[in-house]
Amino acid sequence: MSTVSESRRPRWTPGRITMLVCALALVLLWVLPLAWALATSLKPEAETARTPLRWIGSEITFDAYEKVWESGDLGRWLFNTAYISVMTTVLTVLLCAMAAYGFSRTEFRGRRLLYGLVLAGIMVPPQVLMAPLFAEMVSLGLVDTYWGVILPQIAVPAMVFILVKFFEGVPRELEEAAYVDGAGRWRVFWQIVMPLSRPVLAAVAIFTFIQTWNNFLWPFLVTTDPNGMTLPVGLVNVQSSYGVRYAQMMASVILGGLPLLVVFALFQRQIVRGVAHTGLAGQ
Repeated sequence: MSTVSESRRPRWTPGRITMLVCALALVLLWVLPLAWALATSLKPEAETARTPLRWIGSEITFDAYEKVWESGDLGRWLFNTAYISVMTTVLTVLLCAMAAYGFSRTEFRGRRLLYGLVLAGIMVPPQVLMAPLFAEMVSLGLVDTYWGVILPQIAVPAMVFILVKFFEGVPRELEEAAYVDGAGRWRVFWQIVMPLSRPVLAAVAIFTFIQTWNNFLWPFLVTTDPNGMTLPVGLVNVQSSYGVRYAQMMASVILGGLPLLVVFALFQRQIVRGVAHTGLAGQ
């Protein structure tokens, strides 16, 4: 028994130790800025720029959080951000899943060219499209509306590529059996392909939600009404109105990122499982 238990213990080879050290270094690179932001947000404002820098101030205070909350309409901004993120996520998953299934299962003239154009969209920086998209939203009368923020964000070429890779690994025999039983393509997509794709769809949904929640530039351009602002835009406007106040700035960062930390903590297993199912983990 002792021999079996010893064989199951991980051996501390040089390669394993190197990987562990690299992992710890990456964790520190991620945790230290977050810890500094949290520590700064709990300091009195007068001590945030005092030298030499100290992690802990003379007292722990929540004044920065109270002032950030009182100076802006955080409740409204949180609702706007949550609504826009959820709607964008749902529409992105539906649109990209249907497009990816069409590319992976349907043969039509110009399929390769159209799919190549979709893949080319991955290489186009989003900033290049801001001006024409804004002009389009103005012509449609969607400035300062939820749909003006949502619609330009639902076409994501990278998500189409990920879903195509997954759908190509789904056995076609399952669909062919359904066709024999009289099912149509639409029914096969909804009742067979979509349930089998839950892991990758969950990963796509979470990535889209996080990206939409953090998006600043497009909501900043298309919204001018304070009641329609998202959380990142609203917090930046509050900071610019009152000047640079480091404690309040860090409190804003914590308040804006806390919901995403909760989402990631709740769904991290689905994220890892979805990436594994796409076949991209080793590429």
